[in-house]
Amino acid sequence: MTLTDSQKELSRQWLADGMKLSEFQKQVEKEFGLRLTYMETRFLVDDLKVLPKDSEPPVKPEPVKPAPAPAVPGGEVPGAEGVAGPVDAGLGDAAAPAGGSVDVTVDVVTRPGMVVSGRVTFSDGQVGTWYVDQYGRPGLVPDTKGYRPPNADLQQFQVALERELTKLGL
Repeated sequence: MTLTDSQKELSRQWLADGMKLSEFQKQVEKEFGLRLTYMETRFLVDDLKVLPKDSEPPVKPEPVKPAPAPAVPGGEVPGAEGVAGPVDAGLGDAAAPAGGSVDVTVDVVTRPGMVVSGRVTFSDGQVGTWYVDQYGRPGLVPDTKGYRPPNADLQQFQVALERELTKLGL
């Protein structure tokens, strides 16, 4: 897999013009008669000391700032089936800091047996794992055994989770 100087220069130009690796691989076969594997193509690009251009840099989503959720009648919080103990019918816990926020993230690799999963950080800094199983049942497992998030946090969690799942089209 030795290229002449003119072939190297032409290859560098293709990559500088924004050609993707798969396109570059096909072009090398078409123009130079060299059939390369994908790995050989990557080695060739590395040898040419050229970095292929990315089409667009990945956009990092901004963290979700959930609005306060309205009180749920009867004190039930949908999606809290995995939380230990019953949910209070009160308007929130006294321990919940005023103006705190709940941060919800979705796992890139979903947990086995789940449709979707992720992590949640509550306003008091406690962290847990949330999931929706293949039957559509939501669950929440705090990292600290016996921890119960404040009622207001559970409501914010539900709103933030719904937003994240809507972004994913779920």
